[in-house]
Amino acid sequence: MRKVAVIGVGQTRFSGPQDKTGVELFAESSLDAITLSNLTPKDIQALFLGNVLGDFSEGQGMVQAFAADNIGAFNIPANKYDGACASSSMALRDAFTWVATGVYDIVLAGGVERAATMGTPLATRTFAMFSDSRYEYPCGITFPGVFALLAHLYAKKYDIPLEKLKEQMAAVSVQSYRHGLHNPKAHLRKEVTMEKVLSSFMISTPIQLHDACPFSDGAAAVILADEETARKLTDKPVFITGTGQASSGPLSSQQDSLPRLKAREISAKMAYDMAGLTPADIDICELHDCFSIASLIAAEGMGFFEFGQSGQAWLDGQADIGGKIAINPSGGLKSKGHPIGATGAAQVYELVKQLREEVEPERQVDGARNVMTDTLGGDGGTICNLILQRGW
Repeated sequence: MRKVAVIGVGQTRFSGPQDKTGVELFAESSLDAITLSNLTPKDIQALFLGNVLGDFSEGQGMVQAFAADNIGAFNIPANKYDGACASSSMALRDAFTWVATGVYDIVLAGGVERAATMGTPLATRTFAMFSDSRYEYPCGITFPGVFALLAHLYAKKYDIPLEKLKEQMAAVSVQSYRHGLHNPKAHLRKEVTMEKVLSSFMISTPIQLHDACPFSDGAAAVILADEETARKLTDKPVFITGTGQASSGPLSSQQDSLPRLKAREISAKMAYDMAGLTPADIDICELHDCFSIASLIAAEGMGFFEFGQSGQAWLDGQADIGGKIAINPSGGLKSKGHPIGATGAAQVYELVKQLREEVEPERQVDGARNVMTDTLGGDGGTICNLILQRGW
């Protein structure tokens, strides 16, 4: 297996409804990544693209082939991935494997989505398709409902009063908003106080408005290359040292482990084992905070804090820059935004920029070496983790 490096990244601004098509948004991010990599589109040997709702948002299927053609990477293999919110992480993981095994030397991977363009009613309905359509959705389950159930289970399992848990969840949101305020790519760039979070309207008890991420439009792209090629093209390669992926069925089949998500714990362990690292070695994590309770569950499942203790860790600043581990200095899904097909690639974009010390001073994590992504598709149905390391 060859070592595989990220040599270039690109990301559009994440936002509400945009006039550009998904193909145009992905082209914008891709051409930025290609230019940064000192390449041309003709150098790209394959494309791996995460996209989930193109047929719903704009009536466009097979977006990957049109995207390749649109950027000038003519006639290359182009594959599309649907793992709900984990789609572009799956694309990146497969791209890594193709390069590591020597089939390709230079691959473009990423994702795009126009979730905000769909509007809240349609987006909510289509997102719910990634729960179980036979039993969960007909019972009224949507993702706010799923994570509200997990919040209640979390409070009960760890004996945390619900009002205390809401305060802990609010701390997650306040931190994400604070970092997103300084991220020019972020969808929601505003400062939000604890009081405002706790007084916002209830979506699904105990989840309130500011506990939830927005529907977003946007795209992100990553160029991967083998080590020999990478070192010819950049003096700041970022190596992918570990990957993991695991799946689960509907919530009912996960009942013995909830609120812990077993697939995440399996996926994270795969990534740690491949990289030869432990949670204590990770300096920054971009994790899947679709709802603030999801952050608490993820941070524990990945081993950063003891089970039932991550909420207090947020309140104490241990999940922030300068704490035990810097979580979501991009602003996370909560503030940066969540165009689901692009989210995993956008996490890699942020971490590469962090390692290269190219982000805004207010959210730069100094001295980081090992960093990690975490994306969750559905209600634990697909989870993917990547570990990256500074290569200079």
